Amino acid sequence: MKLRNSLSKRLNHNVSNYLQNHPLLRPHVPFSPKQLPFFYGWVILAACTLGVIMSIPGQTMGVSVFTDYLIEAMGVSRLQLSNTYLVGTLASGLLLPFGGVFLDQFGARISVVLASVWLALTLGYLSVCDRIALFLSQTLNLQTSTSMSLVLLVIGFTSLRFSGQGMLTMTSRNTLGKWFDRRRGLVSGIAGVFISFSFASTPSILNNWIEATSWRWTWISMGLIVGLGMGTLGWTLYRDNPEECGLRMDGQAAKSQPEKQLAQSEAFRDYTRIESLKTLAFWAVTLALSSQALSITGITFHIVDLGAEAGLTKAQSVALFVPIAFVSTGMGSLMGLLADRVRLQFLFMGMMIAQAMGIASMANLDILSLRWFAIVGLGISGGCFGTLSAVALPRFFGRTHLGAIAGVQMMSIVFASAIGPSWMALSKDYFGSYQMGLYSFCIFPPLILLLNLVTPNPQSLAR
Repeated sequence: MKLRNSLSKRLNHNVSNYLQNHPLLRPHVPFSPKQLPFFYGWVILAACTLGVIMSIPGQTMGVSVFTDYLIEAMGVSRLQLSNTYLVGTLASGLLLPFGGVFLDQFGARISVVLASVWLALTLGYLSVCDRIALFLSQTLNLQTSTSMSLVLLVIGFTSLRFSGQGMLTMTSRNTLGKWFDRRRGLVSGIAGVFISFSFASTPSILNNWIEATSWRWTWISMGLIVGLGMGTLGWTLYRDNPEECGLRMDGQAAKSQPEKQLAQSEAFRDYTRIESLKTLAFWAVTLALSSQALSITGITFHIVDLGAEAGLTKAQSVALFVPIAFVSTGMGSLMGLLADRVRLQFLFMGMMIAQAMGIASMANLDILSLRWFAIVGLGISGGCFGTLSAVALPRFFGRTHLGAIAGVQMMSIVFASAIGPSWMALSKDYFGSYQMGLYSFCIFPPLILLLNLVTPNPQSLAR
């Protein structure tokens, strides 16, 4: 066993060195970031922001508009589709810790290209998944294609969630965190403005895209954009960290920042994955983000049917995300300023309050005033999520093992996002409404709020 582990580590080390020293993957190819007249971190900010946005096809926001089309094409029920999404998402979550280690070992550039191409191929597969199920069922002389459809959907959702929600998102957020320290909150807030607006406006955009073409061609078109566009952009612009380019975090401006601000944001100790998992801070942050993923994926996945319960049309249901996008955008900007000046635990507490308000109000969409409370609450918590998910881990645990630590956190978030849609579908089946499922989501924010209240910053214990 020891010999096998030693050989495996040596092989991984040799492969990592080969890839990192490959002529096409050297930091100065196709251009040297050090030669630019401005700090390259701002290019990283733009590239990583686009990277997270390009992960949308693998996020629940990007899947939700396709659910009714998949139910009809695959011949499955809403609960069956939700359960395949659950299983596929859980399976992808189990792979993410290994993805985090891969990111640490092979770097952001390789990871973002592979994730983009993988996501593109998955979208192409899902666009013809029903036809593959029918062909295999006829070939194997099965009475119906339902069982084959379920198997193929699990495979598709596993691949979709791992490549999109998992690797592409994690690589982009971690890379951004490695390039900035004192300005990490600011740049995360800037990224959050575009990410929050893009995510919240996605259902309306995709709904119009599908109506203009078809659900198949929408997925194929997105695959081409992500695979060719983001894959090429990732190779061209992504760099793993400023040091490999002969630069420093925050650029030359870092020297002129006040020492007080340095003490507030800089990581004095780099925690390993095992060490970080033993801290209360890791779980306080991870549970807050997972709680958001649990509720938002449940709401988003069933938004059309949820709106129908309240007497809303499909267009009116997906249009709810437009004002949510504006609220998220404004909150993302504010969070970028606050994250560099306020204890992150307090910001997570505010996020929990807004989340609870939004979820409880979402259970009463038929009441116009509560509909606006839902928009405000979910908009605020969504704006907090984007910034805080990028800032917290490097602030608390440093950069050296960031990929491995983020892999475990992303696994928890993905697990929570897997449960949300199925829990909502069960609520619909057993109670005839989504209302009880939404009310049950409200249990978690107060508990997580109290946890953050008593959680110290791990870096304060390391000084």
